[in-house]
Amino acid sequence: MTDRTLAPGLRALDGLGGWVLAIVASLGRFGTFLLSAAAALVTPPFKFWAFVGRIDYIGYQSLLIILLTGAFTGMVLGLQIFITLSRFGSEAFLGPAVALSLIRELGPVLSALMVTGRAGSALTAEIGIMRITEQIDALTVMALSPMRYLVAPSIAAGIITFPLMTAIFDVVGIFGGYLVGVELLGLSPGTYFGEMQTFVELEDIMLGFWKSVSFGVLVTWVCTYKGYHVGHGAEGVARATTQAVVLSSVLILVWDYFFGSVWK
Repeated sequence: MTDRTLAPGLRALDGLGGWVLAIVASLGRFGTFLLSAAAALVTPPFKFWAFVGRIDYIGYQSLLIILLTGAFTGMVLGLQIFITLSRFGSEAFLGPAVALSLIRELGPVLSALMVTGRAGSALTAEIGIMRITEQIDALTVMALSPMRYLVAPSIAAGIITFPLMTAIFDVVGIFGGYLVGVELLGLSPGTYFGEMQTFVELEDIMLGFWKSVSFGVLVTWVCTYKGYHVGHGAEGVARATTQAVVLSSVLILVWDYFFGSVWK
């Protein structure tokens, strides 16, 4: 085999190796960032008012979109599941079908995606602007930890607000399904809620809860990381914001599958 035939293969192998090394280095930076944030979170002093501000920023200001999305998701589920079940004469199972779909899957996933689009992007842009205007460098010069003031409160707020947003989404969605199934399609209210009590178990609720907690960590982690390590100028902030939303959304869907496959 001649050098001429070896060269293309070696170039391809070199490119593949560089790509793998870049991914490993990026994962290392992500992991180090999360460990630094966790250390700032568990060591005093805890910035309580920054934490409260992040709860308002991530949670309360996202409440309207959660209510709207949850209501119409439940209504769509109620309509489509009723049409499907009516073909098998099983309309009585509309309540548990809507509830389980929301509690186990759609509630945690859709609420996380909505909060990512509204609050996650804004969080990345805010920290990114602080980086390019050297406000984060100023904190470091004054011996104040940016992790403690900016990142740790955001992750703590995500852990608190994401389960609450998911619970609101689930409740509103269930009543949206009730509105369609009972008020519009004529299903008995007792049947809707009675079968729901029969088939929905605590394990299903805990699955949705732990998914939402993990999504809260994941979204705030990715968004704060992208903002903290933003590129130069307005273009860098725009690119980091787009990357944060896209990466968070993809990781939510990937993690949802693997989490659900382990917790059955």
